[in-house]
Amino acid sequence: MITMLDVANHAGVSKATVSRVLNGTGQVRQSTRDIVFKSMKELGYRPNFLARSLANRRSNSIGLVVSNFDGPYFGRLLRRAAELTEASGKHLIVTDGHDTPDDELQAIQLLTDRRCDAIILYTRHMSDEELMTLLKNATVPLVVINRDLPLMRERCVSFEQQQAVFQVVDYLVKQGHREIACITGPMQTPTAQTRLAGYRQALAFHQIKFNPQWIANGDSTVSSGYRAAQELLARNINFTALFASNDDMIVGAMKAFIEAGKQLPQDLSLFGFDDEPNAAYLHPSLSTVYLPIEEMISAAITQALKLIAEEDVKPLSPFTGELKIRESVLPGPYASDPRQSMTNHHRR
Repeated sequence: MITMLDVANHAGVSKATVSRVLNGTGQVRQSTRDIVFKSMKELGYRPNFLARSLANRRSNSIGLVVSNFDGPYFGRLLRRAAELTEASGKHLIVTDGHDTPDDELQAIQLLTDRRCDAIILYTRHMSDEELMTLLKNATVPLVVINRDLPLMRERCVSFEQQQAVFQVVDYLVKQGHREIACITGPMQTPTAQTRLAGYRQALAFHQIKFNPQWIANGDSTVSSGYRAAQELLARNINFTALFASNDDMIVGAMKAFIEAGKQLPQDLSLFGFDDEPNAAYLHPSLSTVYLPIEEMISAAITQALKLIAEEDVKPLSPFTGELKIRESVLPGPYASDPRQSMTNHHRR
């Protein structure tokens, strides 16, 4: 049977270094970690995680709570989380928060009972007050994704939601659009509230009066985008551009607009959010916001590993998005020079 000492001798390091690599503790250079994992693979060494967890009262695992398992967005997150956790020599235990605060709390308790060394929570519904209480009372290191908590930024990985949507609407206005409709996400979530605030902030910045008739609520699904677009059309109001709070709802909205005889993007410009893999292959290809979810989960796991090792952690700055300009936006009726706007559009 291959032992930890065999791995140490093969890698040319001490047994203590192999132990630190497997436990994710202490300061070990990445090059040394790579050598240790390579030696484990070549020798066929399989650590006895159960015995070690019983001995040190740890499971050598990181718990991850996600809102749900739907769509490529969470697929990107889970794939990156699995890669990084495996590279650290730990297991990843994933559970579903079912998009409700109560279920998210139950999921955290479940992972705590499983003796996870740290827990990462991706939440859409918990309030800032609930999260602050949770962080203060947690018995294991906890890192939150998708919420900016200014008083505990060393424990949260956030995204500039409002600023990203401001940039979208600002771009649409500069392309000559002033009547801009919006399909929101579920408005009971802080994410949807913040994105709507960015939409309204941009309108106010350009001195465009907010019209409640331009707003339709969705629930982030394709079907809700379809229904919301039908609702906007039924109001018989004028709008030349539409922003939706995610790409899935744009897909549903496109079907409703095409059924109504709209030519896209000639009659209506469209802008989504998330930059899902199929966004570039829609017809027209979708302008959207790239949200760096892989980088965000990487930062969360890195922070969690530092907390496990009882290292000092520094506050994390919020991540920012990137506008992906594609074919779904054309100059609007207020473009100062439609030919110049068209040229700029195709250069991007």
